[in-house]
Order: sequence, then structure tokens, then C-alpha cells
Amino acid sequence: MQTYKRPRSSLDPSEEPSGAMCGRHNSTLNRYCCTDERIICGVCALTEHAGHTVGSVKDERRSNQAELKNIQGKMWQIIQEQEKKCKDMGKVLEVLENEANVTKDYCECVLVSVIDSLQRHYLKVREMIDAQEEAAVAEVRTSLQTLQGRMEEMKTRNSELDHLEQSDDVSFLQKWPSLKRLCKKDHFDSFENVTEDPLLPFKTTKRVIEELGRQLKELCDIEFASITQTVDRRELQESDVEESDEDSIQQRSETNTSKCSGLLENNMVTDLDVEPKTRADFLKYACSLSLDPNTAHDDLVISTGDKKVKRTNQQNRVPAIRHPEQFLHRRQVLCREHLQAERCYYEVEIEGDKVEIALVYKQINRKSVTSRSAFGANDKSWSLDRSINYSVSHKGKSVQLKTEPTQKRIGVYLKFKEGTLSFYEVSETMKYLYKMDAKFTEPLYPGFWLGDGCCITICDLQ
Repeated sequence: MQTYKRPRSSLDPSEEPSGAMCGRHNSTLNRYCCTDERIICGVCALTEHAGHTVGSVKDERRSNQAELKNIQGKMWQIIQEQEKKCKDMGKVLEVLENEANVTKDYCECVLVSVIDSLQRHYLKVREMIDAQEEAAVAEVRTSLQTLQGRMEEMKTRNSELDHLEQSDDVSFLQKWPSLKRLCKKDHFDSFENVTEDPLLPFKTTKRVIEELGRQLKELCDIEFASITQTVDRRELQESDVEESDEDSIQQRSETNTSKCSGLLENNMVTDLDVEPKTRADFLKYACSLSLDPNTAHDDLVISTGDKKVKRTNQQNRVPAIRHPEQFLHRRQVLCREHLQAERCYYEVEIEGDKVEIALVYKQINRKSVTSRSAFGANDKSWSLDRSINYSVSHKGKSVQLKTEPTQKRIGVYLKFKEGTLSFYEVSETMKYLYKMDAKFTEPLYPGFWLGDGCCITICDLQ
């Protein structure tokens, strides 16, 4: 490579002509100006490119050819690595598909075995009920036969009394003492209680099976929700471990799949860290709820597919059979579903002036006339009271809010593991009311208390 500092009178005779000619000077194009990146002739180099870095075409080609070979070598290595990764990803897809099918079959076998076990127990329960029926029927029939025999005896005795009544004085006095003793004996012995309530075994069986069904359903809901959450967390952790254990070749060249996985993980973490602000954000965590009629006070009427509860006039109500889970003295009702997920959100529509919206533990007292049964008045419930103003209550302690109700729709946002419960007025925007902090140790059941003439409807958000 040369740097021309002054004009030269002639071409270097050692340069080999390239065959192409300069149109301006009719000279061979055998020079390359590195400054202007142009192919020129010797005359151009002397006259127009003085002071530029100029070399021969052949030398410049040789230099660039070596760099091209180097780039080609690196690119070929990257292509080979990517081809290997493509093959590996194809194998991974086959393994994933096979493992998914194996997992489905395994889970199906496990759950089917559980269903078979329940079926066997159900058949045993049916056999037990049949035995109870047979024993009860035999006892009632025996009692019936005994009763019928006694009645025949009494009819016979009554006929004897009629005959004695028509007899003469001597016969009457001779037969009456013995007949009188028999009549008294019949009176005391004939209609004694021979059996207890024959329906008692069936009532006990239904009560026990109902409680078992509730416990099994609750256990399944909790465990399957826990399985989903555990799998999601483990997938994130295993992905981080796999990325840290990659070899040097994988670190040099990441595939699009790895990049997408990284983006997905980052988005998941971001969603958990960022609090919802708009109603659309809250609706991502919407849950489906329904009212449990078994818990409703006698003054409350549930309708619209167990989504609506209304308080009625007690005087117009016909007393109903008490359910063990019913609130006896507080006009309150609970939902069937419990909340225990990472985040839950639901909305209710209110009609009337005074209601309470609460989350409670299942063990809350249902029978007491004291505050032990009232929402927000014990350690098993958290309540938002809506009347002239809002207030929040827990353990009998209330915080009065300055906010006056302006909307009929209330949003409830629960973060179970974090231990926060927030309330909002819902319209086109979310108006924050209050956030309660707690350490929740049991599943929470949404509950409602209604004042005179009030009505609450659970909104369908899904």
C-alpha cells in the first residue's frame, strides 16, 4: 500500500494491466483509492487522487479476499450451530408431545382410580341404605302386625262389653270384675310406643354424605388450584436454571424460541408486579360467584340463578326448616365459592341504602345473636359498610371513611397471599375507597348483609 505525496511522471512498470481501461485517460484501471473506495488508473492516481491512500487492485483484492474468507468461516460455523439447534428443537418437540400424552394418560389413570374408589364406596353406601330400609321396614311391619292384633283384641273386648251391658244384674256383677281388669290392661299396654323415628338412619346418612361431598369438593378446588400455581412457579424457576447452565455454544447463539420464552417470563413477572388501574386490568382477575341458599337468613330471598338476594318482610315469610349452615339472627348470606387464588376480583350491584359487603372464614358463627355472627365484628370477617358514608370493619373496630356513596356498583379486589383486600366504586373509572391489610389463614367466602328493602346482585364478569 502506498501514499502518494507528489505527482509521478509515469506508471509503475511492475503493475500488471487488468484489461479494463479508464474512459478519461485511456489507461489501465489497475489502481484502488482506499480513501474514495474507487478503482482508478495511474494517471487518475497522479492527478486527481494526490495525497490519498492508493494501492494496486490485486493487493486490495487479496486483502479483502482474506477478510471474506474469515467472515465466511464464521458464518458457516453459525449456520452449523443453528442447524444443530434446529435438529435438537425438533427432537424436543417430539419429546414434548410424547410427554404430554404420557402425562394425560397418567393423570387420567390416577383420577379414574379415584372415581372407581368413590364408585365402590357409593355402592357400599347403597347397600347400607338398603339394609337400613330392610331393617326399618321389618320393624315397622312387626309393629303394625302387633298393633293390628291388639286392635282385634280390643274390638273383641268391646263386643263383650256390649253383650255384658245387655245382660241381667247377676250376670253383670259376676263377669264385670274380671272383664274390667282386662280392659284396664288393654288400655295401658295396647298403644305403647314400640319404635323410635324410623327415618332417623336415613337422615343421618344424608347429613354425613352431604358433609363428605362438601369436603371433597372443597379439597379438590383447593388442591387443583394449588397444582396450577405450583406448576407455573416451577416452570419459571426451571427456565432460569436451564439458562444459567447452557454451554458456551448456546450462549453465543440464542434461538428465537429462547428469546420468546424470555419475553414471556418477563411479561409474567411484570403482570404480577404491576397493580391494575383500569377496570379492564381488574377484569383479568374476575371470578365467578353464586349465592348459597343454605346460608341465607329467613328474611332473604335468593333468585336469578343464585345471583340475586333481596330482603323481604319477615311477617310474610313462612318458617322454613333450618339448615345447619344458615344464619339465624343476622340477615346475612354467603357465596358457595371460596377465594384463595393469588388475585381475585368481583363486582356487585346494590339497590337500597344500607348493605355490608364482606369476606369471611367458613367457621364464622351462624347461631349467635351477639357480634360473634356479625360481619366485621369478629376476627373471622372483614366488611365494607355502605350507608350514608362508607366504613370498614374488622374485629369490631371500624374506620369511618369520608367518602359518600355515588355509585351503585362496588368492586372487591383480593390478593390472598399478599394479604390485602381493596374496595372500589365502579363506573367508567375505578374510584379507590380503602385497602385492608391482613394475614389470611383460611379460604375466604364472599358474604352480604342487607338492610330494609335492599337488594344485591352479583355481576357476571365472564
